[in-house]
Amino acid sequence: MGKISQVSAKYIIHAQIQIDGVVDRPDVIGAIFGQTEGLLGSELELRELQRNGKIGRIEVKLEVKAGKSDGEIIIPSSLDKTETAIIAASLETIQRIGPCNAKVKADGIEDVRISKRNYVIERAKELLKDLTEKVLPDSQEITDEVAYSVRMMEIKEYGKERLAAGPAIDDSDDIIIVEGRADVLNLLKHGIKNAIAVGGTSIPETVKELTKSKVVTAFVDGDRGGDLIIRELMQVGEIDFVTKAPDGKEVEELTKKEINIALRAKVAAEQARFDSNGHKEPIRTTTTPSKTPTPTRAPVRSVTPTRVPSRTVPDRRTTTRPPIRTSSGPRIPQKEKDTFKSMLDDLVGTRGAYILDQDTNVLGKVPTSELATTIKSLNSVHAIIFDGSIDRDLIKIAEKAGLKYLVAMDSTIPPSSTKVIILTKKDFN
Repeated sequence: MGKISQVSAKYIIHAQIQIDGVVDRPDVIGAIFGQTEGLLGSELELRELQRNGKIGRIEVKLEVKAGKSDGEIIIPSSLDKTETAIIAASLETIQRIGPCNAKVKADGIEDVRISKRNYVIERAKELLKDLTEKVLPDSQEITDEVAYSVRMMEIKEYGKERLAAGPAIDDSDDIIIVEGRADVLNLLKHGIKNAIAVGGTSIPETVKELTKSKVVTAFVDGDRGGDLIIRELMQVGEIDFVTKAPDGKEVEELTKKEINIALRAKVAAEQARFDSNGHKEPIRTTTTPSKTPTPTRAPVRSVTPTRVPSRTVPDRRTTTRPPIRTSSGPRIPQKEKDTFKSMLDDLVGTRGAYILDQDTNVLGKVPTSELATTIKSLNSVHAIIFDGSIDRDLIKIAEKAGLKYLVAMDSTIPPSSTKVIILTKKDFN
């Protein structure tokens, strides 16, 4: 006799049975076949349907309590839904099972295909999620990932302290000092290859030596630790620029845009010292050679705090000549004029500019292309000496900043038309 399994059935009939007595499972199955025989005609005869595979194995689950039996009847069906509903309704005609009265109630008909469809939908969702997470990246993502991997491979150990550094430390005239290895990695990720880490607030000897020969920017975290590192660097090294991450952020967390903004907002080290202390400290003097470029070097690109060589500064104790009048009219002390002339001669061909305070100390050196921005960011500037020409825009900025002197190779502005004293190369002949 062929039988259809529950798995291959289209519908499953569920019915509840209550029996006033104790019976066995074969008694219930016998009653189902016996009491429905001839009820629905030959085409819906349960025995014949089961023999043809239209009805599957009838399952009966019984539980006996207090002399009564309760249970469930399960009948798989591959008939259409109308015929299956008729079979389910016929079960309710059973009134006795064995010697006991019984009552059967059809609970409902389950569509197996719906259950399978729900399973398929849920499983499809899982498979689609896995596919989405493991999908191949697009071309841009591939490019970014490869570039990132290459940059991570470029980090190297530098100096006897084996400091984390980018590959361009030796080749670059400018370097960026950061706090740790993670900061170097983040800068490498965004294409900046001239960074080196100090690894803490104790500045390594390798970094101290680098500050003597490179244009140095200190780029630190926006917290108390960053302030301490800047202070230490200023005491033991020669720092040219200072910049910080936004408050509460670390350099290793910054995006490319935030890094670029921070580097563009860097300030001269002397200005950073002034801002942090509320007063200007004396500029540190060292026995190392001055960073002032000679006329044969490439144009200056960044601020380089330095002292004017002693040979160029006249001895104030022996200067007794009275102030002289320049061709433009103002009276200038001879010692200041000699200092200006010496500095202007040093700047020939460099496209650089000296920034002086009231005592003619050099606060810093910048390229002429950054001169206007630098003047706006500094306080208490006494004089500017640069390799270039004085124009009206520069005059306006100088007047707003309260400058006393502008010294340059030439000028397109009549000296009498401004409050700033203008000196050009011809005034020193």
